[in-house]
Amino acid sequence: MNSFLRMLVVVAAVLFTAARLPAQDVLDVSVKGFVDTYHAVRTEAPGDWMSSRTRARGELRLEKEGGGVFLSSNLIYNAIVKDLSGFQIREAYAYWGNPNWDIRAGRQIITWGVADGLRVTDLISPMDYTEFLAQDYDDIRIPVGALRVRYLHNNWALEAVAVPVAEFFKLPTDPANPWCVGNLPPEVKPEPVLRNMEYGGRFSCFLGGIDFSLMTLRTWSKMPELTGDHLGYHRMTVIGGDISVPIGNFVLRGEIADNINDNGEHQLNALAGLDWYPGADWNFSVQYNQTTGNGQNQSLATIRASKALLNNSLTISTFAYADILDLGIFNRLSADWAFTDQIHVILGYDYFYAEGGMFAIYAHNSEAWLKLKYCF
Repeated sequence: MNSFLRMLVVVAAVLFTAARLPAQDVLDVSVKGFVDTYHAVRTEAPGDWMSSRTRARGELRLEKEGGGVFLSSNLIYNAIVKDLSGFQIREAYAYWGNPNWDIRAGRQIITWGVADGLRVTDLISPMDYTEFLAQDYDDIRIPVGALRVRYLHNNWALEAVAVPVAEFFKLPTDPANPWCVGNLPPEVKPEPVLRNMEYGGRFSCFLGGIDFSLMTLRTWSKMPELTGDHLGYHRMTVIGGDISVPIGNFVLRGEIADNINDNGEHQLNALAGLDWYPGADWNFSVQYNQTTGNGQNQSLATIRASKALLNNSLTISTFAYADILDLGIFNRLSADWAFTDQIHVILGYDYFYAEGGMFAIYAHNSEAWLKLKYCF
């Protein structure tokens, strides 16, 4: 009931803002979206369905003279986890901007940093792990209710963000879900009071041959941790930055963050990446991510490769995570055929292997999948 009431408040706010736009001027209205259906089956015993869901996404934008509102919603039918079926507001925010200012208020996705599929300074929007990483990465991000203000100059920008009520990772706990992590202790989230809000700032500089950012964020850990007889979250301050340097057909990327909890304990998270664009519609990327401190020592690597074929109507790609210390792998291989500009047929295979670590619980979840998508 609370979710339904929040949805009504968001919709009412969006419609009220649209109604306040000047009636005598032309209002630019844009409507688009897609319908997709996704089905996956386990490729080892017992050969059961891992996922079966159909979704309709609608996006509405009302704009006048740099200001407007944006609304994105999903209508979902999930044949395996019934509780995930229904209507949901994804993003709903009002915005205004000019050449120097960009202001957004409402439910939105906020991304920071230069990492691909890994979180270093990108800590504001949490992740939906109801199917672990076996979803499109954009679908895994959870929007947050926030105020974001950016000031843009010729070659630099300042950004400030405030999130009154923090959002946290969504974990699969329904026994009907093949990705379920099992029974978890009760979860205790921070109270929705002013002292618990998240806030931070980011300075970005664009110098042609080099782009870099510096950031700080007062936030919460997004993944629940066992604290006594319940799951809880700890308060922390993050200081970090990122850098991106193009060199010919290559792009060097780096990102680093020091996560300091309120007990004064430090956790250092650093990433180095290299992208290569050799031409002929080939793309390659590798990353190495090291996390140390505060009881954690984790080494992750990623490899991405893609090739466009048949006049760019077919794209073959692979993206792999490798847990170096615990010898685990998750690799998503896919072939995306654009039958038309609106219709896509995508076949894929997700491979899991693990001797321990973060992939161990899903070591037997390798799956073949099919996705059909119609855009409008």
